[in-house]
Formats: sequence, structure tokens, C-alpha cells
Amino acid sequence: MDVQGWTFLIVGLSFALYIGIAIWSRAGSTKEFYVAGGGVPPLANGMATAADWMSAASFISMAGLISFMGYDGTVYLMGWTGGYVLLALLLAPYLRKFGKFTVPDFIGDRYYSDVARTVAVICAIIVSFTYVAGQMRGVGVVFSRFLEVPIDIGVYIGMALVFFYAVLGGMKGITYTQVAQYCVLIFAFMVPAFFISIQMTGNILPQLGFGSTLSDGTYLLDKLDGLHRELGFAEYTTGSKSMIDVFAITLALMVGTAGLPHVIVRFFTVPKVKDARMSAGWALMFIAILYTTAPAIGAFARTNLIETVSEKPYANMPQWFHNWEKTGLIKYQDKNGDGNIQYLADKTQNELTIDADIMVLANPEIAQLPNWVIALVAAGGLAAALSTAAGLLLVISTSISHDLIKKQIKPDISEKKELLAARIGAAAAVIVAGYFGINPPGFVAAVVALAFGLAAASFFPAIILGIFDTRMNKEGAVSGMIVGILLMLFYMMKYKLQLFGGGTAADWWFGISPEGFGTIAMIVNVVVSMTVSRLTKPTPEHVVELVESIRYPRGAGGASDH
Repeated sequence: MDVQGWTFLIVGLSFALYIGIAIWSRAGSTKEFYVAGGGVPPLANGMATAADWMSAASFISMAGLISFMGYDGTVYLMGWTGGYVLLALLLAPYLRKFGKFTVPDFIGDRYYSDVARTVAVICAIIVSFTYVAGQMRGVGVVFSRFLEVPIDIGVYIGMALVFFYAVLGGMKGITYTQVAQYCVLIFAFMVPAFFISIQMTGNILPQLGFGSTLSDGTYLLDKLDGLHRELGFAEYTTGSKSMIDVFAITLALMVGTAGLPHVIVRFFTVPKVKDARMSAGWALMFIAILYTTAPAIGAFARTNLIETVSEKPYANMPQWFHNWEKTGLIKYQDKNGDGNIQYLADKTQNELTIDADIMVLANPEIAQLPNWVIALVAAGGLAAALSTAAGLLLVISTSISHDLIKKQIKPDISEKKELLAARIGAAAAVIVAGYFGINPPGFVAAVVALAFGLAAASFFPAIILGIFDTRMNKEGAVSGMIVGILLMLFYMMKYKLQLFGGGTAADWWFGISPEGFGTIAMIVNVVVSMTVSRLTKPTPEHVVELVESIRYPRGAGGASDH
């Protein structure tokens, strides 16, 4: 069977599984729609959290980034995994003890203010739409390559599937669908890694293969360093980023992870406070399987790619090369007219442009693995993108139905009508996300990777100070969130979109890139929040007592909306 046939079969079976789970676990109440009834076991919640977190960025892009960036790409590994340690230790048990439905719900009640709740809703929508646009586009790219349909059609198919299980099942349907999606994506990521590790190094475990010798007796990383030197690139094992930028990016990714609303809400879905901490532990273990494998995948893919294309005749390129050319993610321009591919660091002589996002998806084809493995990777990429998209869309719909309508606009709304509003909100969010996937505006396309900075700049200080600082009041929290997210948006627009006068890397503030500026915006948020809170009225006594009770996470603290 050819690749397309295998893809139809494996992707079709996985989609049938997701739809079957959504029908079985459909939500019948607002509590089931928002937090899956608060009864998800820690193991299942850990798998669902891992799938929710490991988006198309983790499955498709991270190993590709490491493949091209080498040593510098490790900031993503450190930041994203470190964020889960923060979640497990500093946030998960306390938020579970508070027992609300959403992050804006926590902020609105902790800061006894509808203004704080509204600001949090706006921040949640900005972060979520920024992130989800990339997921829908990722779905379109996978469909375009492996099912040979236009990218737009691929996005429509993804929209239809997410619409079905997010709108019908809510958090309950999404949770158990994400458990299945984690199984699909981790299997799809690891199987080709095992194959290629054995093929190149003789070690079945890619983590061991990463440090092993190749068939010619040289160490893999020494071979890569040599190939990079020959082509004029920086050595694979040598970093080019400054220490302060590495630190800033890592910290921004860590606190951004701990502040992402679609990840935090997962800890409202378990029965007890202890279960929230256990869920974070399970999630970290499940994530580590993929994250410890990604550097090996990146190194394998980079080595195979260079040896396949460099100084080789374009006419002799294998079929996978031409298949990816059709998507526009590989571009060849014969500048010197000799018919050979010059893949060089010097941009004036380089004839090959490769999008880092294809490395994981094309890796099995480059290594000439069986067709069913190639199709399996496609199913894994779709599972990763769809699982995260569903979680983000639910955050958007619950922010509108629960935090705006139920909590502010119409407090006396019946549960039936609130559930209907949540489903309408989810449907609207799917449509908007699909539009961004089909017609990605420059703004969204530029800031997808910076959603973490936005979360770090807005949510993290409000949550962490809300738990550990009883003096933090509504004026401080609102001021900090507004200043933090506006500063982050300004920096992103200035240096990513070249607005407000633009600028180059030489103009970065403190030498920190836009990817790391969330750290600076977060620090400014904290300073503003604490300063304003000390200059205004102290927190009411009943809120102080509530905060002190949160810090002792004992008891179930069942999720509620009052």
C-alpha cells in the first residue's frame, strides 16, 4: 500500500476513535462541560495534560528547531519542561484547592473584581487565539502533504472534527479524546525514532543513539559538527545566543507554560488536591518521553538531510523532496546553473530553503522507512495539533459563557442556557480559529511562538502573587496585567512586525530577543502589581482568609461557580 493509502487508513481510524469517544463522553451539565465533572483520575488527566500541552509546536516544530539551531534549540527543552515543575510545585495544588472553573474565574474571585475578571478574559482570548491559529495551520499542512488536498481543505476537515468533540463533549469529551490522542502522538513520534536510531547507530533507544557512533566509527555529534563546518554553518554543538538571552527565553517559556490557561484548567478536572499534584507528575513523565527523544530526532534528521541533498544533482532527488516542494516548504533555486544543490550558510550562494517544520514529518521519508511509519507520523502530527486546538477553544468558549455571561452580564442564567452559550461560544471559536488557519494574518503568524511570552507577561504574576501575597489587591493585579501584556505586545510588534519604527537584533532591549522578552514584561508586571497594591487600599479581610486557606492545600475543594 502506498503512503496515501496508509494515511487514509491510519488517520481515518484515529478520527473514528476520537469521534466515538466524544459521543460516549458528551457533557450533560456545565460542570462536565467546563471541568469534566471534576472526576478525572490523575493518570488519565496526566495523559490528557500531556496531549493538551504537546501541540504541533512540540510534535512537529521542536525537533525541527533543534535540528537547525543545534545547541541553541535546547532552550525550548529547558523552558517547556521546567514550566511543568513550576506548575506542579507552585500552582496546581493551590488552584485545585480554590476550586473554580477557569483562570479568569480565579482572578475575578481572588481580586474581588469584575474588572480583573474581564481583563483576564481578554488576556485569555489573546493568548489562546494566538496559539490556536498555528495549530489549525499545522493541521492544514499535514493534510496537504499526506492526503494531497489543498491546505484550506485540510483546515476545514480539522475544524469539523474539533467542532464535533469540543462542542458536543466540552471538557469531558476533550479529556478522554486527549488520552487517545496522547497514545497516538507518542507512538507516532517514537516508532520512527526507534527505526532510525537502529539504522544509524545500532541502538534501539534514540536517547542512547544520540551519543553513539555511526557506521563509519565517528560520533554522531562530531559528524554533525564536521558537516556544519564544511557548509559554513556554526558548529551544531556550539551556541550563538548570549547567556542573558538564553536565560530570558528559558524563563519566559517556563513561566509562560505555568501561565497558559488551557494547561492550568486541566488541574480543575481532578477529584482532590493531591490528584492535581499527581497529575502534574504524570504529565511531566509523559512529556519527558517525547522531549528526551526530540534532540536525537533533530540530530538524525539533520545528518540524513545534509547527506541526501548537499552537492547532489537536483534531477536525482528522491520523491519525498519533490512532494515537499509542492507544499512550498522546500524551495530550490539553481543560482549557478550547474544542476547540483548548493546547501550553504552563505545566503548569496545557498540554493536550498527548507522550513524547519518539515523535519519531523519528512524524517521517515528521508530515512526510507516503511510507508506505514510515514503515515503514522502524519496521524501523530494531527493528534498533537487537534488536542491542543480543542483545549484552547474550550478556554475561549468558557471565558465567554462563564466569566462574561454567567458572572457579569446575566448572573441568573439557567444552567441549560449557560451550557448552550458555552457550545455556541465553542462553535464560534472554531470558526474564527479556522479562518486564521486558512488566512493567517501577519500578526497572528508572527506571534504564534510568542504565546508563552504573553502568558508570562499577563497571567503568571497575577496567579502566583494571588496565592502567596495576601497584600496583593485588585488595583495591583489589574494594573500589572494591563502593563505586562501591553508591553509584551508592543515589543513583539516592534521587532517581529517592524512596527513603531521597527529594529534589528542590535536594537533589542538588554540584548533580549522577542521570544525571551516575556521575562522582562513579567518582571515589570510584578513590580507594578506590588507597587500599586502597596499604595492603595489593603485586601479585604475575607479575601486574606481565603488566600491563607488556599496555601494549605488540604481537602477536595470541588469546582464550583460560586
